[in-house]
Amino acid sequence: RFCDAMIAIKSEINNVSSGHWAVDDNPLVGAPHTAAMVSSDQWQHQYPRSCAAFPLASLKENKYWPPVGRLDHVYGDRNLACSCPSIKDYE
Repeated sequence: RFCDAMIAIKSEINNVSSGHWAVDDNPLVGAPHTAAMVSSDQWQHQYPRSCAAFPLASLKENKYWPPVGRLDHVYGDRNLACSCPSIKDYE
């Protein structure tokens, strides 16, 4: 599965490089796509909804749907903040 995912990502990169998909609007930028996003009546992306929902054919039978998209876009993905109580509270 990992190798198939890497091959699919390379294909998406090639679509961006060739100008088929926009740099700022492609499946890589929009990922992860939630079930609510791909089942919405409105689809405002240049790439097909099917690419967002099932980037690999094998996912059509067994797909994990993330409950949320990105947190604060890339910043939230790279700068996670713990909202847990202090360690001292557990002592």
